[in-house]
Amino acid sequence: MRQLHRRTYFNGKTIRRYSTTILLLGSMSACVSAQAIHDMYADQSFEHALQQSMVAEFSLAYDDIATALHNYTVLAIRSNSTIIKQRALDVALEYNDLQAALDIATHWVEQEPKDVPALFYLSHIALKTHEYELAAKTLDKILNIDPTADLEQILAGIAPEQAQDREVLLNALRASKEKDNPSILALIAGLEAQDGLYEQALSNINRALRKRSKSTSFILMKANLLMALRDDTATQKWFAKASRKNRNNLDVRLAEARYYIQINQQEEALDKLENIIKDHPQAEEALFIAGLTSIDLKQYEKAEQYLIDLRSSAKYQNEAYYYLAINAQRKQHYETAKAYYRLVDGSLYIVSRRNMIAIFEKQEQLNDALRFLTQERVNYPQHASFLYQAQADILKKMDNKKAALTLLDEAIKNIPDDPELIYAEVLLLDPYTDRDKLDKTLKQLLAIEPNSPTYLNAYAYTLALQNRRLKEARKYAELALEYAPEQASILDTLGYIAFLQNDFDTAVQALQQAYSISQNVNIGIRYAKALYMQGSLAQFSDVLQQLKQKHANAPQLQQLDGLILPVTVKKS
Repeated sequence: MRQLHRRTYFNGKTIRRYSTTILLLGSMSACVSAQAIHDMYADQSFEHALQQSMVAEFSLAYDDIATALHNYTVLAIRSNSTIIKQRALDVALEYNDLQAALDIATHWVEQEPKDVPALFYLSHIALKTHEYELAAKTLDKILNIDPTADLEQILAGIAPEQAQDREVLLNALRASKEKDNPSILALIAGLEAQDGLYEQALSNINRALRKRSKSTSFILMKANLLMALRDDTATQKWFAKASRKNRNNLDVRLAEARYYIQINQQEEALDKLENIIKDHPQAEEALFIAGLTSIDLKQYEKAEQYLIDLRSSAKYQNEAYYYLAINAQRKQHYETAKAYYRLVDGSLYIVSRRNMIAIFEKQEQLNDALRFLTQERVNYPQHASFLYQAQADILKKMDNKKAALTLLDEAIKNIPDDPELIYAEVLLLDPYTDRDKLDKTLKQLLAIEPNSPTYLNAYAYTLALQNRRLKEARKYAELALEYAPEQASILDTLGYIAFLQNDFDTAVQALQQAYSISQNVNIGIRYAKALYMQGSLAQFSDVLQQLKQKHANAPQLQQLDGLILPVTVKKS
Protein backbone atom coordinates (compact mmCIF):
# COMPACT_ATOMS: atom_id res chain seq x y z
CA MET A 1 0.00 0.00 0.00
CA ARG A 2 1.45 3.28 -1.00
CA GLN A 3 2.21 5.95 1.56
CA LEU A 4 -0.21 8.87 1.26
CA HIS A 5 0.53 12.37 2.43
CA ARG A 6 -2.20 14.37 4.11
CA ARG A 7 -4.07 16.49 1.61
CA THR A 8 -4.83 20.12 2.40
CA TYR A 9 -7.84 21.26 0.42
CA PHE A 10 -9.54 24.59 0.80
CA ASN A 11 -13.28 24.81 0.49
CA GLY A 12 -14.43 23.53 -2.88
CA LYS A 13 -17.71 25.43 -2.63
CA THR A 14 -15.76 28.67 -2.71
CA ILE A 15 -14.18 27.66 -5.98
CA ARG A 16 -17.16 26.01 -7.64
CA ARG A 17 -19.43 29.03 -7.42
CA TYR A 18 -17.22 30.89 -9.87
CA SER A 19 -17.28 28.31 -12.65
CA THR A 20 -19.78 26.31 -14.65
CA THR A 21 -17.26 23.48 -14.73
CA ILE A 22 -17.74 20.89 -11.99
CA LEU A 23 -14.48 20.70 -10.11
CA LEU A 24 -14.34 17.43 -8.25
CA LEU A 25 -12.24 18.49 -5.26
CA GLY A 26 -10.88 15.51 -3.39
CA SER A 27 -13.18 13.12 -5.23
CA MET A 28 -11.88 13.04 -8.80
CA SER A 29 -12.42 9.87 -10.76
CA ALA A 30 -9.50 7.49 -10.73
CA CYS A 31 -8.55 8.42 -14.26
CA VAL A 32 -9.35 11.08 -16.84
CA SER A 33 -11.77 9.86 -19.51
CA ALA A 34 -10.54 9.26 -23.02
CA GLN A 35 -13.32 11.52 -24.31
CA ALA A 36 -12.09 14.42 -22.19
CA ILE A 37 -8.60 14.01 -23.62
CA HIS A 38 -9.89 13.59 -27.16
CA ASP A 39 -11.95 16.78 -26.94
CA MET A 40 -8.91 18.82 -25.99
CA TYR A 41 -6.34 17.49 -28.43
CA ALA A 42 -5.94 17.40 -32.18
CA ASP A 43 -6.46 14.00 -33.73
CA GLN A 44 -2.77 13.48 -34.33
CA SER A 45 -1.92 14.01 -30.64
CA PHE A 46 -4.90 12.24 -29.12
CA GLU A 47 -3.25 8.85 -28.96
CA HIS A 48 -0.16 10.28 -27.31
CA ALA A 49 -2.24 12.20 -24.75
CA LEU A 50 -4.32 9.13 -23.95
CA GLN A 51 -1.15 7.11 -23.55
CA GLN A 52 0.26 9.72 -21.14
CA SER A 53 -2.90 9.62 -19.06
CA MET A 54 -2.81 5.82 -18.87
CA VAL A 55 0.89 5.83 -18.02
CA ALA A 56 0.20 8.34 -15.22
CA GLU A 57 -2.61 6.26 -13.70
CA PHE A 58 -0.70 2.99 -13.98
CA SER A 59 2.28 4.71 -12.35
CA LEU A 60 0.09 5.77 -9.44
CA ALA A 61 -1.16 2.21 -9.07
CA TYR A 62 2.42 0.96 -8.83
CA ASP A 63 3.73 3.70 -6.53
CA ASP A 64 5.80 5.40 -9.23
CA ILE A 65 4.74 8.83 -8.12
CA ALA A 66 7.46 10.74 -9.99
CA THR A 67 6.41 9.28 -13.36
CA ALA A 68 2.73 9.92 -12.62
CA LEU A 69 3.34 13.54 -11.68
CA HIS A 70 5.57 14.14 -14.70
CA ASN A 71 2.96 12.81 -17.13
CA TYR A 72 0.07 14.65 -15.54
CA THR A 73 2.04 17.89 -15.33
CA VAL A 74 2.86 17.66 -19.06
CA LEU A 75 -0.78 16.84 -19.86
CA ALA A 76 -2.03 19.78 -17.78
CA ILE A 77 0.35 22.26 -19.39
CA ARG A 78 -0.45 21.11 -22.94
CA SER A 79 -4.19 20.86 -22.41
CA ASN A 80 -6.95 23.42 -22.10
CA SER A 81 -9.06 20.94 -20.16
CA THR A 82 -10.10 22.00 -16.66
CA ILE A 83 -10.70 18.35 -15.79
CA ILE A 84 -7.16 17.36 -16.74
CA LYS A 85 -5.65 20.30 -14.85
CA GLN A 86 -7.77 19.47 -11.81
CA ARG A 87 -6.65 15.83 -11.89
CA ALA A 88 -3.02 16.88 -12.19
CA LEU A 89 -3.42 19.28 -9.24
CA ASP A 90 -5.24 16.61 -7.28
CA VAL A 91 -2.33 14.19 -7.69
CA ALA A 92 0.33 16.82 -6.99
CA LEU A 93 -1.39 17.93 -3.77
CA GLU A 94 -2.13 14.37 -2.67
CA TYR A 95 1.54 13.52 -2.82
CA ASN A 96 2.61 16.88 -1.45
CA ASP A 97 4.59 17.89 -4.56
CA LEU A 98 4.01 21.59 -4.12
CA GLN A 99 6.38 22.64 -6.88
CA ALA A 100 4.48 20.57 -9.44
CA ALA A 101 1.20 21.97 -8.11
CA LEU A 102 2.57 25.52 -8.41
CA ASP A 103 3.73 24.90 -12.01
CA ILE A 104 0.31 23.51 -12.99
CA ALA A 105 -1.64 26.29 -11.28
CA THR A 106 0.65 28.99 -12.75
CA HIS A 107 0.17 27.63 -16.27
CA TRP A 108 -3.58 27.35 -15.75
CA VAL A 109 -3.76 31.05 -14.82
CA GLU A 110 -1.57 31.97 -17.81
CA GLN A 111 -4.02 30.16 -20.09
CA GLU A 112 -7.12 31.50 -18.37
CA PRO A 113 -6.16 34.71 -16.53
CA LYS A 114 -9.75 35.48 -15.47
CA ASP A 115 -10.67 31.98 -14.33
CA VAL A 116 -11.32 32.53 -10.62
CA PRO A 117 -11.09 28.85 -9.63
CA ALA A 118 -7.62 28.77 -11.17
CA LEU A 119 -6.70 31.95 -9.31
CA PHE A 120 -7.95 30.44 -6.04
CA TYR A 121 -5.72 27.44 -6.56
CA LEU A 122 -2.71 29.55 -7.41
CA SER A 123 -3.10 31.81 -4.37
CA HIS A 124 -3.56 28.84 -2.06
CA ILE A 125 -0.55 26.98 -3.43
CA ALA A 126 1.55 30.15 -3.49
CA LEU A 127 0.87 30.53 0.24
CA LYS A 128 1.84 26.90 0.89
CA THR A 129 5.11 27.39 -1.01
CA HIS A 130 5.87 30.69 0.80
CA GLU A 131 5.53 32.69 -2.43
CA TYR A 132 3.81 35.49 -0.54
CA GLU A 133 4.12 38.27 -3.10
CA LEU A 134 2.66 36.00 -5.77
CA ALA A 135 -0.15 35.08 -3.35
CA ALA A 136 -0.94 38.75 -2.68
CA LYS A 137 -0.95 39.64 -6.40
CA THR A 138 -3.22 36.68 -7.13
CA LEU A 139 -5.62 37.71 -4.37
CA ASP A 140 -5.71 41.19 -5.94
CA LYS A 141 -6.73 39.62 -9.26
CA ILE A 142 -9.51 37.61 -7.61
CA LEU A 143 -10.91 40.67 -5.84
CA ASN A 144 -10.62 42.76 -8.99
CA ILE A 145 -12.90 40.25 -10.72
CA ASP A 146 -15.21 39.71 -7.72
CA PRO A 147 -14.83 42.24 -4.85
CA THR A 148 -17.11 40.11 -2.66
CA ALA A 149 -15.06 36.90 -3.00
CA ASP A 150 -14.68 34.97 0.25
CA LEU A 151 -10.95 34.48 0.75
CA GLU A 152 -11.14 33.03 4.24
CA GLN A 153 -10.61 29.41 3.22
CA ILE A 154 -7.56 30.19 1.13
CA LEU A 155 -5.54 30.92 4.25
CA ALA A 156 -7.24 28.29 6.43
CA GLY A 157 -4.83 25.69 7.70
CA ILE A 158 -1.77 27.19 6.02
CA ALA A 159 -1.21 30.47 7.82
CA PRO A 160 2.56 30.94 8.16
CA GLU A 161 3.90 29.41 11.34
CA GLN A 162 7.05 31.49 11.45
CA ALA A 163 6.84 35.13 12.54
CA GLN A 164 9.26 36.11 9.76
CA ASP A 165 7.03 34.52 7.11
CA ARG A 166 3.95 36.22 8.55
CA GLU A 167 5.72 39.57 8.36
CA VAL A 168 6.54 39.02 4.67
CA LEU A 169 2.93 38.08 3.93
CA LEU A 170 1.56 40.99 5.98
CA ASN A 171 3.78 43.45 4.12
CA ALA A 172 2.64 41.98 0.78
CA LEU A 173 -1.03 42.24 1.76
CA ARG A 174 -0.65 45.78 3.15
CA ALA A 175 0.99 46.86 -0.14
CA SER A 176 -1.58 45.14 -2.35
CA LYS A 177 -3.91 47.09 -4.65
CA GLU A 178 -6.92 45.67 -2.82
CA LYS A 179 -5.57 46.37 0.66
CA ASP A 180 -8.82 48.13 1.64
CA ASN A 181 -11.00 45.24 0.52
CA PRO A 182 -12.76 43.74 3.58
CA SER A 183 -11.50 40.22 2.77
CA ILE A 184 -7.88 41.43 2.67
CA LEU A 185 -8.43 43.41 5.87
CA ALA A 186 -9.73 40.23 7.52
CA LEU A 187 -6.69 38.26 6.35
CA ILE A 188 -4.42 40.98 7.74
CA ALA A 189 -6.33 40.95 11.04
CA GLY A 190 -5.99 37.18 11.31
CA LEU A 191 -2.23 37.33 10.79
CA GLU A 192 -1.87 40.20 13.28
CA ALA A 193 -3.83 38.18 15.83
CA GLN A 194 -1.37 35.30 15.35
CA ASP A 195 1.40 37.73 16.29
CA GLY A 196 -0.52 38.82 19.39
CA LEU A 197 -1.24 42.26 17.90
CA TYR A 198 -4.86 42.17 19.04
CA GLU A 199 -5.49 45.92 19.05
CA GLN A 200 -4.20 46.30 15.47
CA ALA A 201 -6.21 43.26 14.41
CA LEU A 202 -9.33 44.70 16.05
CA SER A 203 -8.87 47.98 14.18
CA ASN A 204 -8.63 46.13 10.85
CA ILE A 205 -11.59 43.85 11.45
CA ASN A 206 -13.65 46.91 12.44
CA ARG A 207 -12.74 48.45 9.07
CA ALA A 208 -13.79 45.23 7.35
CA LEU A 209 -17.09 45.18 9.27
CA ARG A 210 -17.90 48.73 8.21
CA LYS A 211 -17.92 47.47 4.62
CA ARG A 212 -19.44 44.03 5.24
CA SER A 213 -21.36 44.20 8.50
CA LYS A 214 -23.22 40.89 8.16
CA SER A 215 -20.21 38.66 7.45
CA THR A 216 -20.33 35.84 9.99
CA SER A 217 -16.58 35.26 9.95
CA PHE A 218 -15.90 38.97 10.53
CA ILE A 219 -18.41 39.15 13.40
CA LEU A 220 -16.90 36.11 15.11
CA MET A 221 -13.33 37.31 14.54
CA LYS A 222 -14.13 40.55 16.34
CA ALA A 223 -15.66 38.58 19.21
CA ASN A 224 -12.58 36.36 19.44
CA LEU A 225 -10.28 39.39 19.44
CA LEU A 226 -12.26 41.00 22.26
CA MET A 227 -12.01 37.75 24.20
CA ALA A 228 -8.27 37.64 23.53
CA LEU A 229 -8.07 41.17 24.98
CA ARG A 230 -10.00 39.82 28.02
CA ASP A 231 -12.58 42.56 27.70
CA ASP A 232 -15.70 40.72 28.86
CA THR A 233 -17.86 43.85 28.91
CA ALA A 234 -17.01 44.73 25.31
CA THR A 235 -17.41 41.09 24.23
CA GLN A 236 -20.88 40.85 25.75
CA LYS A 237 -21.94 44.16 24.22
CA TRP A 238 -20.65 43.09 20.80
CA PHE A 239 -22.42 39.73 20.94
CA ALA A 240 -25.65 41.39 22.07
CA LYS A 241 -25.50 43.85 19.18
CA ALA A 242 -24.51 41.24 16.59
CA SER A 243 -27.20 38.77 17.74
CA ARG A 244 -29.88 41.46 17.74
CA LYS A 245 -29.02 42.55 14.21
CA ASN A 246 -28.59 38.99 12.91
CA ARG A 247 -31.45 37.05 14.55
CA ASN A 248 -31.46 34.48 11.77
CA ASN A 249 -27.70 33.90 11.97
CA LEU A 250 -27.42 30.71 14.00
CA ASP A 251 -23.62 30.71 14.00
CA VAL A 252 -23.46 34.12 15.67
CA ARG A 253 -26.16 33.38 18.23
CA LEU A 254 -24.69 29.98 19.11
CA ALA A 255 -21.24 31.55 19.49
CA GLU A 256 -22.76 33.98 21.98
CA ALA A 257 -24.28 31.12 24.01
CA ARG A 258 -20.98 29.18 23.96
CA TYR A 259 -19.18 32.31 25.17
CA TYR A 260 -21.42 32.56 28.24
CA ILE A 261 -20.75 28.88 28.99
CA GLN A 262 -17.03 29.59 28.63
CA ILE A 263 -17.19 32.34 31.27
CA ASN A 264 -19.26 30.10 33.59
CA GLN A 265 -22.53 31.97 33.19
CA GLN A 266 -24.63 28.91 32.40
CA GLU A 267 -27.95 30.54 33.32
CA GLU A 268 -27.38 33.33 30.83
CA ALA A 269 -26.21 30.79 28.23
CA LEU A 270 -29.35 28.68 28.68
CA ASP A 271 -31.52 31.76 28.34
CA LYS A 272 -29.79 32.56 25.02
CA LEU A 273 -30.19 28.97 23.85
CA GLU A 274 -33.89 28.88 24.71
CA ASN A 275 -34.44 32.03 22.66
CA ILE A 276 -32.59 30.44 19.75
CA ILE A 277 -34.77 27.30 20.01
CA LYS A 278 -37.94 29.45 20.01
CA ASP A 279 -36.84 31.01 16.72
CA HIS A 280 -35.27 27.83 15.29
CA PRO A 281 -36.99 24.79 16.88
CA GLN A 282 -35.06 22.36 14.63
CA ALA A 283 -31.60 23.77 15.42
CA GLU A 284 -29.91 20.57 16.58
CA GLU A 285 -26.73 22.12 17.94
CA ALA A 286 -28.78 24.54 20.05
CA LEU A 287 -30.89 21.67 21.40
CA PHE A 288 -27.78 19.66 22.23
CA ILE A 289 -25.94 22.46 24.03
CA ALA A 290 -29.16 23.40 25.85
CA GLY A 291 -29.50 19.80 27.02
CA LEU A 292 -25.96 19.67 28.40
CA THR A 293 -26.25 23.11 30.00
CA SER A 294 -29.51 22.08 31.67
CA ILE A 295 -27.78 19.01 33.15
CA ASP A 296 -25.03 21.26 34.53
CA LEU A 297 -27.70 23.46 36.10
CA LYS A 298 -29.46 20.39 37.53
CA GLN A 299 -32.56 21.20 35.49
CA TYR A 300 -33.02 17.56 34.60
CA GLU A 301 -36.58 17.67 33.23
CA LYS A 302 -35.65 20.45 30.88
CA ALA A 303 -32.49 18.59 29.79
CA GLU A 304 -34.54 15.49 28.98
CA GLN A 305 -36.95 17.57 26.91
CA TYR A 306 -34.16 18.95 24.72
CA LEU A 307 -32.21 15.70 24.34
CA ILE A 308 -35.24 13.55 23.49
CA ASP A 309 -35.75 15.71 20.40
CA LEU A 310 -32.34 14.53 19.16
CA ARG A 311 -32.95 10.76 19.36
CA SER A 312 -33.46 10.54 15.60
CA SER A 313 -30.72 13.03 14.72
CA ALA A 314 -28.11 11.74 12.26
CA LYS A 315 -25.44 13.87 13.95
CA TYR A 316 -26.36 13.82 17.65
CA GLN A 317 -28.20 10.52 18.19
CA ASN A 318 -25.44 8.74 20.13
CA GLU A 319 -24.64 11.82 22.16
CA ALA A 320 -28.32 12.32 22.91
CA TYR A 321 -28.71 8.78 24.26
CA TYR A 322 -25.50 9.11 26.29
CA TYR A 323 -26.51 12.36 27.97
CA LEU A 324 -30.07 11.16 28.50
CA ALA A 325 -28.45 8.32 30.44
CA ILE A 326 -26.25 10.76 32.37
CA ASN A 327 -29.33 12.86 33.09
CA ALA A 328 -31.27 9.84 34.39
CA GLN A 329 -28.26 8.72 36.44
CA ARG A 330 -28.04 12.15 38.07
CA LYS A 331 -31.71 11.74 39.03
CA GLN A 332 -30.86 8.27 40.41
CA HIS A 333 -33.21 6.69 37.88
CA TYR A 334 -30.76 3.86 37.36
CA GLU A 335 -32.87 1.52 35.25
CA THR A 336 -33.72 4.33 32.86
CA ALA A 337 -30.03 5.26 32.70
CA LYS A 338 -29.06 1.67 31.87
CA ALA A 339 -31.74 1.53 29.16
CA TYR A 340 -30.32 4.65 27.50
CA TYR A 341 -26.70 3.48 27.88
CA ARG A 342 -27.64 0.27 26.01
CA LEU A 343 -28.55 2.39 22.98
CA VAL A 344 -25.20 4.18 22.80
CA ASP A 345 -22.75 3.13 20.09
CA GLY A 346 -19.81 4.63 18.21
CA SER A 347 -17.12 6.62 20.00
CA LEU A 348 -19.12 6.71 23.25
CA TYR A 349 -19.63 2.95 23.42
CA ILE A 350 -16.88 2.12 25.92
CA VAL A 351 -17.51 5.01 28.31
CA SER A 352 -21.24 4.25 28.27
CA ARG A 353 -20.64 0.61 29.22
CA ARG A 354 -18.21 1.62 31.95
CA ASN A 355 -20.91 3.86 33.37
CA MET A 356 -23.37 0.97 33.17
CA ILE A 357 -20.99 -1.30 35.06
CA ALA A 358 -20.65 1.39 37.74
CA ILE A 359 -24.45 1.37 38.13
CA PHE A 360 -24.51 -2.44 38.40
CA GLU A 361 -21.84 -2.17 41.12
CA LYS A 362 -23.81 0.50 42.95
CA GLN A 363 -26.85 -1.77 42.83
CA GLU A 364 -24.71 -4.75 43.97
CA GLN A 365 -25.70 -6.64 40.83
CA LEU A 366 -22.31 -7.87 39.68
CA ASN A 367 -23.67 -11.19 38.38
CA ASP A 368 -26.15 -9.25 36.25
CA ALA A 369 -23.25 -7.16 34.99
CA LEU A 370 -21.36 -10.32 33.97
CA ARG A 371 -24.38 -11.66 32.07
CA PHE A 372 -24.90 -8.30 30.38
CA LEU A 373 -21.25 -8.12 29.24
CA THR A 374 -21.39 -11.68 27.91
CA GLN A 375 -24.38 -10.72 25.75
CA GLU A 376 -22.59 -7.55 24.68
CA ARG A 377 -19.74 -9.65 23.27
CA VAL A 378 -22.31 -11.29 21.00
CA ASN A 379 -23.91 -7.99 20.00
CA TYR A 380 -20.69 -5.98 19.66
CA PRO A 381 -17.85 -8.36 18.72
CA GLN A 382 -15.73 -5.37 17.67
CA HIS A 383 -15.54 -4.40 21.37
CA ALA A 384 -14.77 -7.92 22.63
CA SER A 385 -11.35 -7.00 24.02
CA PHE A 386 -12.77 -4.25 26.23
CA LEU A 387 -15.71 -6.43 27.29
CA TYR A 388 -13.47 -9.35 28.30
CA GLN A 389 -11.33 -6.98 30.38
CA ALA A 390 -14.40 -5.49 32.03
CA GLN A 391 -15.65 -8.97 32.96
CA ALA A 392 -12.26 -9.97 34.35
CA ASP A 393 -12.19 -6.81 36.45
CA ILE A 394 -15.63 -7.63 37.90
CA LEU A 395 -14.55 -11.20 38.69
CA LYS A 396 -11.51 -9.78 40.49
CA LYS A 397 -13.80 -7.52 42.55
CA MET A 398 -15.83 -10.62 43.39
CA ASP A 399 -12.60 -12.23 44.71
CA ASN A 400 -12.72 -14.80 41.93
CA LYS A 401 -9.25 -14.31 40.51
CA LYS A 402 -9.15 -17.87 39.16
CA ALA A 403 -12.25 -17.29 37.02
CA ALA A 404 -10.83 -13.95 35.84
CA LEU A 405 -7.62 -15.61 34.67
CA THR A 406 -9.58 -18.42 32.96
CA LEU A 407 -11.67 -15.83 31.15
CA LEU A 408 -8.59 -13.87 30.02
CA ASP A 409 -6.96 -17.09 28.80
CA GLU A 410 -10.09 -17.66 26.68
CA ALA A 411 -10.00 -14.06 25.48
CA ILE A 412 -6.34 -14.24 24.42
CA LYS A 413 -7.06 -17.49 22.58
CA ASN A 414 -9.98 -15.84 20.73
CA ILE A 415 -8.15 -12.54 20.14
CA PRO A 416 -4.44 -13.40 19.90
CA ASP A 417 -1.77 -10.71 20.07
CA ASP A 418 -4.05 -8.15 21.69
CA PRO A 419 -1.63 -6.31 24.01
CA GLU A 420 -4.35 -4.86 26.24
CA LEU A 421 -5.78 -8.30 26.96
CA ILE A 422 -2.34 -9.75 27.65
CA TYR A 423 -1.50 -6.82 29.92
CA ALA A 424 -4.77 -7.31 31.80
CA GLU A 425 -3.61 -10.87 32.51
CA VAL A 426 -0.17 -9.63 33.58
CA LEU A 427 -1.82 -7.42 36.20
CA LEU A 428 -3.70 -10.40 37.60
CA LEU A 429 -0.80 -12.84 37.78
CA ASP A 430 1.11 -13.15 41.04
CA PRO A 431 4.83 -12.36 40.65
CA TYR A 432 5.75 -15.21 43.01
CA THR A 433 3.28 -18.07 42.55
CA ASP A 434 2.75 -17.47 38.81
CA ARG A 435 6.38 -16.71 38.04
CA ASP A 436 6.80 -18.90 34.95
CA LYS A 437 3.49 -17.92 33.34
CA LEU A 438 4.11 -14.26 34.12
CA ASP A 439 7.54 -14.40 32.55
CA LYS A 440 6.11 -16.02 29.40
CA THR A 441 3.27 -13.51 29.21
CA LEU A 442 5.56 -10.50 29.64
CA LYS A 443 7.86 -11.79 26.91
CA GLN A 444 4.82 -12.21 24.63
CA LEU A 445 3.76 -8.66 25.43
CA LEU A 446 7.17 -7.19 24.58
CA ALA A 447 7.33 -9.22 21.38
CA ILE A 448 4.17 -7.41 20.24
CA GLU A 449 5.13 -3.91 21.45
CA PRO A 450 8.86 -3.86 22.29
CA ASN A 451 8.98 -0.09 22.76
CA SER A 452 6.03 0.34 25.08
CA PRO A 453 7.21 2.08 28.28
CA THR A 454 4.25 0.57 30.17
CA TYR A 455 5.12 -3.00 29.23
CA LEU A 456 8.86 -2.52 29.68
CA ASN A 457 8.21 -1.11 33.13
CA ALA A 458 5.89 -3.99 33.99
CA TYR A 459 8.59 -6.53 33.16
CA ALA A 460 11.27 -4.58 35.01
CA TYR A 461 9.13 -4.18 38.14
CA THR A 462 8.12 -7.85 38.11
CA LEU A 463 11.76 -8.93 38.02
CA ALA A 464 12.55 -6.44 40.79
CA LEU A 465 9.78 -7.86 42.99
CA GLN A 466 11.22 -11.32 42.38
CA ASN A 467 14.73 -9.94 43.07
CA ARG A 468 16.20 -11.75 40.08
CA ARG A 469 17.78 -10.86 36.74
CA LEU A 470 18.28 -7.35 38.09
CA LYS A 471 20.72 -6.38 35.36
CA GLU A 472 18.12 -7.26 32.72
CA ALA A 473 15.39 -5.53 34.72
CA ARG A 474 17.44 -2.34 34.91
CA LYS A 475 17.90 -2.34 31.13
CA TYR A 476 14.12 -2.57 30.70
CA ALA A 477 13.54 0.28 33.15
CA GLU A 478 16.17 2.50 31.53
CA LEU A 479 14.73 1.82 28.08
CA ALA A 480 11.22 2.63 29.35
CA LEU A 481 12.54 5.95 30.68
CA GLU A 482 13.84 6.85 27.23
CA TYR A 483 10.26 6.68 25.96
CA ALA A 484 8.64 8.25 29.05
CA PRO A 485 11.36 10.21 30.89
CA GLU A 486 9.15 11.85 33.54
CA GLN A 487 6.86 9.00 34.45
CA ALA A 488 6.92 8.48 38.20
CA SER A 489 6.16 4.75 38.12
CA ILE A 490 9.13 4.04 35.85
CA LEU A 491 11.48 6.21 37.92
CA ASP A 492 10.24 4.34 40.98
CA THR A 493 11.03 1.00 39.31
CA LEU A 494 14.53 2.15 38.35
CA GLY A 495 15.14 3.45 41.89
CA TYR A 496 13.91 0.19 43.40
CA ILE A 497 16.16 -1.90 41.14
CA ALA A 498 19.18 0.33 41.87
CA PHE A 499 18.44 -0.02 45.59
CA LEU A 500 18.44 -3.81 45.27
CA GLN A 501 21.78 -3.54 43.42
CA ASN A 502 23.21 -1.43 46.27
CA ASP A 503 23.57 1.48 43.83
CA PHE A 504 22.19 3.96 46.34
CA ASP A 505 23.29 7.10 44.49
CA THR A 506 21.18 6.16 41.45
CA ALA A 507 18.36 4.98 43.71
CA VAL A 508 18.25 8.31 45.54
CA GLN A 509 18.32 10.31 42.32
CA ALA A 510 15.55 8.31 40.64
CA LEU A 511 13.32 8.02 43.71
CA GLN A 512 13.68 11.71 44.58
CA GLN A 513 12.44 12.59 41.08
CA ALA A 514 9.63 10.02 41.26
CA TYR A 515 8.43 11.30 44.63
CA SER A 516 8.54 14.95 43.57
CA ILE A 517 6.27 14.06 40.62
CA SER A 518 3.77 11.76 42.35
CA GLN A 519 3.95 12.49 46.11
CA ASN A 520 3.08 8.81 46.58
CA VAL A 521 3.75 7.63 50.13
CA ASN A 522 5.25 4.28 49.10
CA ILE A 523 7.67 5.97 46.72
CA GLY A 524 8.50 8.44 49.49
CA ILE A 525 9.33 5.55 51.84
CA ARG A 526 11.61 3.98 49.24
CA TYR A 527 13.28 7.36 48.76
CA ALA A 528 13.83 7.72 52.52
CA LYS A 529 15.32 4.22 52.77
CA ALA A 530 17.68 4.95 49.87
CA LEU A 531 18.83 8.14 51.61
CA TYR A 532 19.45 6.18 54.81
CA MET A 533 21.47 3.52 53.02
CA GLN A 534 23.40 6.23 51.20
CA GLY A 535 24.35 7.68 54.55
CA SER A 536 22.47 10.97 54.02
CA LEU A 537 20.95 10.92 57.51
CA ALA A 538 20.03 14.61 57.69
CA GLN A 539 18.14 14.39 54.40
CA PHE A 540 16.59 11.13 55.57
CA SER A 541 15.28 12.86 58.69
CA ASP A 542 13.89 15.79 56.65
CA VAL A 543 12.10 13.48 54.22
CA LEU A 544 10.69 11.40 57.08
CA GLN A 545 9.23 14.52 58.70
CA GLN A 546 7.72 15.60 55.36
CA LEU A 547 6.17 12.17 54.94
CA LYS A 548 4.67 12.31 58.44
CA GLN A 549 3.16 15.72 57.73
CA LYS A 550 1.67 14.74 54.37
CA HIS A 551 0.69 11.18 55.24
CA ALA A 552 0.07 11.33 58.98
CA ASN A 553 -2.05 8.18 59.10
CA ALA A 554 0.11 5.97 56.91
CA PRO A 555 1.07 2.86 58.91
CA GLN A 556 4.04 2.19 56.57
CA LEU A 557 5.89 5.10 58.16
CA GLN A 558 6.35 3.27 61.45
CA GLN A 559 9.11 1.11 59.99
CA LEU A 560 11.11 4.23 59.19
CA ASP A 561 11.04 5.42 62.80
CA GLY A 562 13.11 2.41 63.76
CA LEU A 563 15.87 3.61 61.50
CA ILE A 564 16.36 6.84 63.43
CA LEU A 565 19.46 6.53 65.57
CA PRO A 566 19.15 7.70 69.16
CA VAL A 567 20.77 11.04 69.87
CA THR A 568 23.80 10.80 72.19
CA VAL A 569 23.73 13.44 74.95
CA LYS A 570 27.11 14.51 76.30
CA LYS A 571 27.46 15.04 80.05
CA SER A 572 28.43 18.55 80.99
